Amino acid sequence: MKRRSFIKTGSILSTPLVMGGVSVAPIVQNTLSRLMNQDSDRVLVLIQLNGGNDGLNTIIPLDQYEGLTAVRPQVLIPENSTINITDKVGFHPSMAAMKEIFDAGHMSIIQGVGYPNQNRSHFRSTDIWHTGSDADKFLNTGWLGRYLDNSNANYPADFPNEECPDPFALTIGSSVSETCQGMAGNFSLALIDPENLSQLNTPINNDLTEGCYSSKLDFLTKTIEQTNAYGSVIQKANDLGSNASTLYNEGDTLAQKLKLIAKLIKGGLRTKIYVVSLGGFDTHADQVVDGETTNGVHAELLKSLSEGIYAFQEDLKALGLLERVAGMTYSEFGRRIRSNFSNGTDHGTAAPLILFGSCVLPTIHGDNPEITEDVDAQEGLPMQYDFRSVYGSVLADWFEVDENIINEVLVGDFQKIPLFEGCASISTATEDLAKIVDINIYPNPTINLMNIEFNSGGEHIKISIFDTLGHEVKVLSNQRFSAGVHSLQFETHNLPSSAYFIRLQTKHTQKTLRMLKI
Repeated sequence: MKRRSFIKTGSILSTPLVMGGVSVAPIVQNTLSRLMNQDSDRVLVLIQLNGGNDGLNTIIPLDQYEGLTAVRPQVLIPENSTINITDKVGFHPSMAAMKEIFDAGHMSIIQGVGYPNQNRSHFRSTDIWHTGSDADKFLNTGWLGRYLDNSNANYPADFPNEECPDPFALTIGSSVSETCQGMAGNFSLALIDPENLSQLNTPINNDLTEGCYSSKLDFLTKTIEQTNAYGSVIQKANDLGSNASTLYNEGDTLAQKLKLIAKLIKGGLRTKIYVVSLGGFDTHADQVVDGETTNGVHAELLKSLSEGIYAFQEDLKALGLLERVAGMTYSEFGRRIRSNFSNGTDHGTAAPLILFGSCVLPTIHGDNPEITEDVDAQEGLPMQYDFRSVYGSVLADWFEVDENIINEVLVGDFQKIPLFEGCASISTATEDLAKIVDINIYPNPTINLMNIEFNSGGEHIKISIFDTLGHEVKVLSNQRFSAGVHSLQFETHNLPSSAYFIRLQTKHTQKTLRMLKI
């Protein structure tokens, strides 16, 4: 067995142990402080919605009810049951607690987050989100793991140390995150219950036998020592920490995970990233109760998510930690626009993403999708924002990472999205970043020729055509345009009759329009 294979498959760093009733897997804190502002004490909490969340029943486009009624009658939330965010956008009725966070100015909604050439497999799409790869590329490292390899080539040797005694991240759950996979191994560690943290037995004989397995036994011994060292740090933080909120649902797994995170932060743990997950979103059948679409599995999941985040925010506020923490939800894909005949929805493409915290820019990024009666059975929501642009914007403005480093980690340029405002050193919400793209297409529907008119401020502009499965079928233009109004034409006679999406993207803005070829 090669050393790398041993590290990936046999390391204690990947063994799930139990902490406070749930498993916890930390990523090492190392000189990864170089990834972030060393003086920053900011924390990011990632909430993965496993299974593919139905975005149309989470963030509801109120101005599209005529089309929604026609194409998803089995699962559609009644218009009079939605919790209105604006006159055009509403929450699922189970998300009343989330509405309070939004009204407090502590939430940002990002519409249509996905990636080009969407893959609808749970495993592959999750892999793409964790590695930050293109849909047609297979990477063996996670997007955080790649950075860690660059800044800590000798890991796991010499960690933890006096400069970096704390784990860099904690994944609260039964398995480690692929985001932390590096070339030599996963930068993850599993830890036990801080209320009863047991030390692993270290081999007494450190003079290992010469032979082909000596290096692996040496690595195992050092890993045990490292595990014990990190365990002591986490146990100390747990002993010193506390919670101030009584709103956590004792029977809700997500709420208890978030409660543990707040306690560890209060206890002084200098971990930067926490990852938790909520499963059950693969709602092919029985997403709703027949005839009572406001109830069912999806409603229960959204209630857990909403009330868990609300309790967490209230706890952080009472503990004096609110401005230190930002959180973000994500899922491997959304669901299709049309419901199926099992009171459910099938695998789709893009979906909304929620960012929360007192320092976020309180707004809705992007537009409501256009829902018409001619939506085909396979059609998903069009991508408006690439998920890597969300990652990059969070790294740039929450953790103050240099954009050149982010481009290396994400293997390419990212679109800067204004996600934060109102806290020290955050300045992304500028007019340049918030500028709206002006684009018009005609005739629509079209038979043989489509005209596109758009404005440019003298920037680089990419214009692409996507099909209803999320595939980028053609790049019409990818170049810098002079300032002013521009137009281009493309022939559509070679495209099969169907709906398509025309997407225009600049460095800081984008716009997606639906086009019908007949």
